[in-house]
Amino acid sequence: MSKVKITIFWHRRDLRLEDNHGLFQALKSEYPVLPLFIFDTEILEELQAKDDARVSFIHRELEALQKHLQSLGASMLIKYGKPFEVWKEVIAQYDVAAVFTNHDYEPYAKKRDLQISELLQSHHIAFHTYKDHCIFEKNEVLKKDGAPYSVFTPYSRVWKKNLQQQPIQIFDSEALQNNFFKTPPLESISLQQMGFRPNQNIDIPKRKVQDTILKEYTEKRDYPGKAATSRLGVHLRFGTISIRELAKKAMSINETFLNELIWRDFYMMILYHNPQVVTAPFKPAYANIKWRNDETQLEAWKEGKTGYPIVDAGMRELNQTGYMHNRVRMIVASFLTKHLLIDWKIGEAYFAEKLLDFELASNNGGWQWAASCGCDAVPYFRIFNPEAQLKKFDPNLRYVRQWIPEYDEKAYPKPIVVHKDARARALDTFKEALT
Repeated sequence: MSKVKITIFWHRRDLRLEDNHGLFQALKSEYPVLPLFIFDTEILEELQAKDDARVSFIHRELEALQKHLQSLGASMLIKYGKPFEVWKEVIAQYDVAAVFTNHDYEPYAKKRDLQISELLQSHHIAFHTYKDHCIFEKNEVLKKDGAPYSVFTPYSRVWKKNLQQQPIQIFDSEALQNNFFKTPPLESISLQQMGFRPNQNIDIPKRKVQDTILKEYTEKRDYPGKAATSRLGVHLRFGTISIRELAKKAMSINETFLNELIWRDFYMMILYHNPQVVTAPFKPAYANIKWRNDETQLEAWKEGKTGYPIVDAGMRELNQTGYMHNRVRMIVASFLTKHLLIDWKIGEAYFAEKLLDFELASNNGGWQWAASCGCDAVPYFRIFNPEAQLKKFDPNLRYVRQWIPEYDEKAYPKPIVVHKDARARALDTFKEALT
């Protein structure tokens, strides 16, 4: 065991040194700080693709952090395994006074953190966690009777009111970098050692969004053929940027963009209070829907060969880049659940596999919204007409032609369902389940 008593900061969804709440508190503590990251086999073993772009992204970000830490005479401890087993190794190797980290609200993470907390407690090691991944969490935005909200608009009003009373605080963790534990470079772990290989097609957007995009966001955000969205989802997902700094910027430039960040908080709060939504609809009555789950049509949807251009362009963008424009996400989700009557959980799982910016709370919330079974969801009788959506949001076919090169050729497939008939079938199916 190392003779020097240290504090450990456990990085998870916060792969940055600046404005990192838990890291700030750790660096202010009594002992020097050793950063730790665990490649969690409980999560990695669930991934199907061995060139998963998210694993490549995390690995790349850790290499950058490691390089910076080593310039300070410090280093990050990077481990691979089950967190419980890794932590047993770490506390045997080091004289750990305390562990600091940031909250994670997903069901698996809550269970994991409870287990680690109990392990540390049995060794008389303090475990401190902090809010870092959102602006308001858990029970910070509640109804007057103390119950959590399930409708977005009143939630957002209280959220904004709370923000006026509790201005955003930035945690200057960078100013405390001399408090890292000084150590020779610690051994890192390669992708190959974990059974993965680098993703050569990974295209990560920049960490900063241009002010012009934010200023024009309200008017242009729904048009997938325009570069008019922030593309910051992956950075928020893995904490390579600060949600606090982004929210402060949004407050001064565009309220529509700020509302998107509020939706993110809203869905995290919903997941925290309703963990059952991971496997079941928020509205229990919708568990009675008789899904068709046609395998042939599901494959056509996945491959972007439904014969509906706006749907197909979106799915091909997702398959090739790990990203899909937000307006198109709503259209393709509505098409799968309403036109094809395929269970929203199947679509949600496909997005979870493919999206670089996959975040359980938002992905689950978005799919349940589209399938009309979530909190504050679109009514079941509101069914997007994919042809009308195309004319409205991609009138010049810029987006469609970018992703469907054979659009003007005979090779492009005919529609796999007729909109009018599919809509009528969906209405009948949902009515039957809800009566």
